[in-house]
Amino acid sequence: MAYGHKSPRQARMRADPVLRAARGRSNARIAGETGLHVDTVRTWRGRLATGGLPALEDRKRSGRPSRFTPLQTAEVKALACQLPAEPGRRCPAGSNNPPT
Repeated sequence: MAYGHKSPRQARMRADPVLRAARGRSNARIAGETGLHVDTVRTWRGRLATGGLPALEDRKRSGRPSRFTPLQTAEVKALACQLPAEPGRRCPAGSNNPPT
């Protein structure tokens, strides 16, 4: 995961400090070598120790739930990508798009 070219950047960034720790390096040294803050290194090492490899994955983000389902979002995007059904149909007033 730390060395894979197709691995997401976040996964590599989290795995690298853990591998360095396994080689016996201190949190301060790992932070200096990777450019991460020492608290970040401590966090990832702690998560690995308590939860194993799955703990290095993204956690669910807090925040307001989405108002639209994934299906509704896909339907709107599909509709937006369609050409107008009527040739010569004009754009709505106030639109910056030229008439088709």
